[in-house]
Amino acid sequence: MKKIIFSFLLLGSIAFADAQSLRVPSSSTAQTVKQEFGLGSIELSYSRPNMRGRNIFGDLVPYGAVWRTGANSATTLTFSEEVVIGGTKVAPGKYGLLSIPGASEWTIIISKQTDVTSPSAYQQQMDVVRLTVPSVSLPFSIESFMILFEKVKTNELEVMILWDATMVSFPIKVDIDSKIMSQIDNLMNNDTKPYFNAAMYYLDNGKDLNKASAWLEEATKQSPNAYWVWYQKARCLSLMGKKAEAKIASTKSLELAKAAKNPDYVTLNEKLQASLK
Repeated sequence: MKKIIFSFLLLGSIAFADAQSLRVPSSSTAQTVKQEFGLGSIELSYSRPNMRGRNIFGDLVPYGAVWRTGANSATTLTFSEEVVIGGTKVAPGKYGLLSIPGASEWTIIISKQTDVTSPSAYQQQMDVVRLTVPSVSLPFSIESFMILFEKVKTNELEVMILWDATMVSFPIKVDIDSKIMSQIDNLMNNDTKPYFNAAMYYLDNGKDLNKASAWLEEATKQSPNAYWVWYQKARCLSLMGKKAEAKIASTKSLELAKAAKNPDYVTLNEKLQASLK
């Protein structure tokens, strides 16, 4: 009898252990996104619930209550360098992304708390940033909740939060200009000078075009067969209003691009030359 009872207990334990190890897909899948930004990166971690025919904002996600901005685990943002959100400087590190949805506007919260999964756990004194942003109604519905990095520039991007027919966004900025200008000043005193990269920074950020042009001239001497360098030199000269010189540089770039069988730069030069007429 004892052996029979032991056998039943053993079978029950095996069945329980098997049930405990069962893995099934999450109804709200996790996503981690790492975005290069400034001279560093931003990493976002969150879970993505689905609508599944439910009413979302004002119902499943109540208005006026702190929300973890996702499902399951807390939503977090990790910054590798100092950023600016809503005019406030935020030091490098990991932060919680919380929100308070409303019918016409949301409150976005960047918190030192990285584990908030329910309103009761939220502590307002841990806020680092708190800003109000408008809620935009979309002409279509988004089934799976999503957070995106959009309009990504060298020193600014938009964090967009979308679900159902609602979208909110807020900007994150970073001050990299002073750091890069300091690097350029230091590196230009070295034997190996970064003429092309320095010129491109000047060219793309509205700085001194005369200096950018001079550096691109030096860059063509460093790499005389680099069709992309000749193209940027042509583009710079075009912006300076020097059309004849720009056409000469573009023609050189076009010849080199054709020889290298690079159709992208062939097209770029053809379009540039068309604009110089």
